[in-house]
Amino acid sequence: MLFHVRMDVRLPHDLDPEVRAGIVAREKEYSQQLQRAGKWPHIWRIVGEYSNFSIFDVESNDELHTLLSGLPLFSYMDIHVTPLAKHPSDID
Repeated sequence: MLFHVRMDVRLPHDLDPEVRAGIVAREKEYSQQLQRAGKWPHIWRIVGEYSNFSIFDVESNDELHTLLSGLPLFSYMDIHVTPLAKHPSDID
């Protein structure tokens, strides 16, 4: 199942810089593991925002929720999920 996911990060301005750096480092490591596993095949930065558009390729809604809630930045994110279906005009 494919999902389009928008993630907007909202870190507190008063978050300790060392704590922030640790969370961001763990986020990068976790997200790259998911990318290498094929679960997160696409990620794009949204210019001018601390946000991204991503495509996830997972087996179920529950798996997507598990992966997203495992993100170290999860509690600091606004996340919008759109399920995707193959378009009948797609030649792929």
